[in-house]
Amino acid sequence: MLDKAEKATDDLEKELHDLSQAENQSPPPPANTKNDHVSSWQRELLTLFVKNQIQASLALPLLALVFFATSLLWVDWTLALGWLALIFAAQGVQLFICKSYQKASQKPDARGYTINDWIGALIASEFLYAVCWTLPLYVSWETGNTAQHTITVATLMTVVAVRIIIANSYIPVIIAGTGIITLNIILRCIIEADSYYIGLGAMTFLAEVFFIQLSRHLQSTTRDMLIFKAEREKLIHDLEIATAEAEKGRQQAEIANIAKSRFLATMSHELRTPLNAILGFSEILSEEMMGPHAVQVYKNYSGDIHDSGDYLLSLINDILDLSRIEAGRHEISDSPISLPDVINNCSRLLQMKLKEKNQTLSIELPETTPKLLGDERAVRQIWINLLSNACKFSDNRTTIKTGVKLLSNNTLALYISDEGPGMTKMEIDNALGIFNRGERAEKKAIEGAGLGLAIVHGLIKLHDGDLHIDSKPGQGTTVTVTFPASRVLSQSQQLLSETLQNTSQSQQALISMTA
Repeated sequence: MLDKAEKATDDLEKELHDLSQAENQSPPPPANTKNDHVSSWQRELLTLFVKNQIQASLALPLLALVFFATSLLWVDWTLALGWLALIFAAQGVQLFICKSYQKASQKPDARGYTINDWIGALIASEFLYAVCWTLPLYVSWETGNTAQHTITVATLMTVVAVRIIIANSYIPVIIAGTGIITLNIILRCIIEADSYYIGLGAMTFLAEVFFIQLSRHLQSTTRDMLIFKAEREKLIHDLEIATAEAEKGRQQAEIANIAKSRFLATMSHELRTPLNAILGFSEILSEEMMGPHAVQVYKNYSGDIHDSGDYLLSLINDILDLSRIEAGRHEISDSPISLPDVINNCSRLLQMKLKEKNQTLSIELPETTPKLLGDERAVRQIWINLLSNACKFSDNRTTIKTGVKLLSNNTLALYISDEGPGMTKMEIDNALGIFNRGERAEKKAIEGAGLGLAIVHGLIKLHDGDLHIDSKPGQGTTVTVTFPASRVLSQSQQLLSETLQNTSQSQQALISMTA
């Protein structure tokens, strides 16, 4: 009997297993230690320096050509050409290192030099480049030639300014380059031992200090921007992971919901078939249709079997109804409904329960109650569930009020009011959930599975209506179900419905089109 149910359960386990395997393939989150953050922004600063160096690679060579042409006025061309060749060679070495770093950084999986190795290589090339630029201070320096001295110092200060602009994102490179040039200019001015050169050296020193401080501020700003960028990327990455996990959770829920629907569809047949037999045979036994029992207590036992089976069948039907509502597959068949007839019919069904607790049912109906366009079976179920709850949770010898109200906005309200213990706000929220039972039901072991209000809420939503619960501890509970004005039939629509009462379903469908 349960083979199909076991198969549905196995399918669910297999689908959840496949989904968990997919979860294990998700990429691990990035490390977030302090050292990783530091090395990250340092690497970004170095990458920015390399990029600037490559993009501005022609600036200093052009300046070197201008200085080479100017130095021919007082230096032999072979000496000047040799110096120019050294400048180009030093520039080439630095560009080669920058290009190599770029290629290595584009291959994250490549195994090679560490970031400290690249920093050391770039600092060494910058030192070599600066030494080449300072050679004119010693090799081609003519004693007493103030014009040559001024042009040479001015050119080297221009080199310092250009290097500050290009390398401001990385202080170690700036110090390795501009520091050597500035130190040699000051040393050369001290050797000249003249007030003009002393002033020139002092200006060079102050300019270097200013440039270094400016570079520090620029690097600090760039570093903060890179840190913020890294944090933003980490937040985006965390958000992507959270979104992926939420999507996987949604997929799990969908798989579980599909498996639940399969299970319930299978079990509906597998359980109801034997239950019908149990109900039929137990009724035969309890009514003694085949003759009186030799032992009278057997009649009571068979009645208990019938009552238990009837309760179990009702519970199965509730679960299946709720499952169809949640899956969006519960279809309603609209037809004109006479609400007084529905109320009277439901009250007759519950008379036995009301008498057991000596409760009174008060029905309040307006003189002219308009007909409602809806699913009569669903409306009956709504009313029976609400009346059953009011009966179960109210004390003996209390009054339950139910009725219909036509509101000012032409909506129709069905209400059930009891004198029960009432509920808190939290209990009301829980009561609308599935398999949730109130504190009173748990303490007093009142029968029920906690599906009644959930089914009512689902059925009224299918009618585009609302469910409202007004309750306070010790003051009873009033449950109001409101149907929209579009489902309240006017006099002309009611007359049409009475005319088409005995016609085909396709003709009766015209009523809903005029609603």
